[in-house]
Amino acid sequence: MSMSVFSLMLCITRIIITGEINYFFLNWNLFLAFVPLGVTMVYEFLLNDENQLAQKWWVKIGVLGSWLLFFPNAPYILTDIFHMRFEDSAPQWFDLILILSYAWTGLLAGFISLSDIQRYILPFKGNWQTIATVVALIFLTAFGIYLGRYLRFNSWDILHRPGHLFAEIADRFIHPFRHSRTWGMTIGMGVLLNFIYWSMFQTWQQKKVLTSKTS
Repeated sequence: MSMSVFSLMLCITRIIITGEINYFFLNWNLFLAFVPLGVTMVYEFLLNDENQLAQKWWVKIGVLGSWLLFFPNAPYILTDIFHMRFEDSAPQWFDLILILSYAWTGLLAGFISLSDIQRYILPFKGNWQTIATVVALIFLTAFGIYLGRYLRFNSWDILHRPGHLFAEIADRFIHPFRHSRTWGMTIGMGVLLNFIYWSMFQTWQQKKVLTSKTS
């Protein structure tokens, strides 16, 4: 929450000083980045011994589907660095801090929600199966980031224009060598996000171990 306030204060400061609202859209992107975390928080709130409905497989599938629909919005903010312009209205270092603060906040919110999915939703008992599924979800997310950044699709388009969306996706699988940029970005971004997530996950696990030892 404090990072969100910090990001908003940077945005407001830039508007006051420059009179421009160039980066105000980052607030909407950050809101979308918190949606998957909201999904897992609601599920976690409902998850108790008295609520057996939350344990049903079809409920978990619904939660996973809803979460996955919005999850790419979280790491998507990393690509908002593309909007950085070399202008005199604000120092470059200020705009860099502004964009990175939003990107880090959105990414952190998204990865916390991913750890919730890993803990509560994924049904696998084997550790390697869970890891493989999370890795696959992250690569799928990287593909979603490409669809959003370069083809300008958003989460609502699965309902608003599904035909166009699925046609573009199918074309990239049927003719992969025609879309080298698609798979280059998907693989590269997928590897990067996996490294970031598993580094953070390992840190969280170590913190839990240390907390349990001191308690």
